[in-house]
Amino acid sequence: MKAIWLLLLFSLAHLPGYASGLTDYLRQQPAVERIETIDPNPFFGESVRFFVRQPMDHKDPEKGYFLQRVFVSALDPGYPVVLVTEGYAASYGGNPGYLNELCPLLNASQVVVEHRYFGESWPEGRDWQYLTVENAAGDHHQVVALLKSWFTGKWINTGISKGGQTALLHRLFYPGDVDLTVSYVAPMNFAVEDGRHEPYIARVSGTKEARRKVTGFQREVLRRRSQLMPLFDKWISDKKLTFRVSSEEIYDYSVLEYSFSFWQWGKDPGTIPSPDASDEGIFNHWMEVASPGYFSVEEMERIGSFFVQAARELGYYGYATRPFRKYLKIKSARNYLPRLFLPDNYRPSFDPSSAVRTQRFLNTTKLSLIFIYGKDDPWTASGVVILKKSPLLKIVQEGGNHRTRISNLSEENKQRVLERMKEIIEVPEPVGVP
Repeated sequence: MKAIWLLLLFSLAHLPGYASGLTDYLRQQPAVERIETIDPNPFFGESVRFFVRQPMDHKDPEKGYFLQRVFVSALDPGYPVVLVTEGYAASYGGNPGYLNELCPLLNASQVVVEHRYFGESWPEGRDWQYLTVENAAGDHHQVVALLKSWFTGKWINTGISKGGQTALLHRLFYPGDVDLTVSYVAPMNFAVEDGRHEPYIARVSGTKEARRKVTGFQREVLRRRSQLMPLFDKWISDKKLTFRVSSEEIYDYSVLEYSFSFWQWGKDPGTIPSPDASDEGIFNHWMEVASPGYFSVEEMERIGSFFVQAARELGYYGYATRPFRKYLKIKSARNYLPRLFLPDNYRPSFDPSSAVRTQRFLNTTKLSLIFIYGKDDPWTASGVVILKKSPLLKIVQEGGNHRTRISNLSEENKQRVLERMKEIIEVPEPVGVP
């Protein structure tokens, strides 16, 4: 049945007139530049990449403009539209293999918006004052306003992790832009080191036995520092990585990161080497789960803008050092984010007002929002908090991780999500889950 459903959708997408004229429409929009037709996913009839002129500051357009990259893959203009509020770079939006899972569920067109200060959506210079959640929401509002004259069906915004947070914040500032929000594994932190993740990893992620194995492995890596440090330094040298602190400190941070990364990405506790494993076996597993590349200057060239946002408004997580204190070289992991990740001489103060405002919104809104989390994922510790009698739907999938999606929910949870979507958006029957 699933195969027949997807074949039907593929056939519909290629009916004459199913999607045409979008490029001509975009050429008539003064804010649109550099329009280029690209190969579509077979589900769609037409795909276009273009750039939108966006104000640096939506409250004061005289501050200047930058170009933001957008990808649109179209079905009939009257069908629903899935707006992907990417939190980082969005090159994947131009990949013919990319299809957001909501599109076949809702028979919807797809719009992917790259986040400001990522990928090809950079303003001239690096003036961080304009990298705010409100300005990002303004960007998405402008894109919706631009395309709603063409796409007249229901709109759904969605995103994963930071993108899911971005979708929620878009709905906070512009509640009328879309009809439904589907947010995946999205955190809402109230401090640079929020404080909820460490106890969650210690008490909730996985099973008690698995958590003991994770902690035991971290201790073993620290105990073997003298044997593993040469392998660690060689790994760094081979990858040509550099850091803002010594490799000795990065060694410690990579060990502390291990537990978060292990549960975030749903690693199998059965793959953790035993305490009597070889140095190479211990080291290789460690690198597979929590390599030091995450802390490198080179990685910051790719995602450093995120850490600016984390330090200013989005918040992040801390590290529990007490279980490893006797083995660590670092005296404390507090305030590690600015030391390891922020540009030199940039030390902003954290502003929790957007998180506080978001919580008030969640407590009072009657709008349609769906939140999906995996129970083992440490980010679920700082997931949205909704009231018991709230009309909002929050799903926490048992055994799930940061890769939790509608397609891999339990059948019961999947039906809860689909039924809620049906209340807002006309969903084709039978429902097709990719």
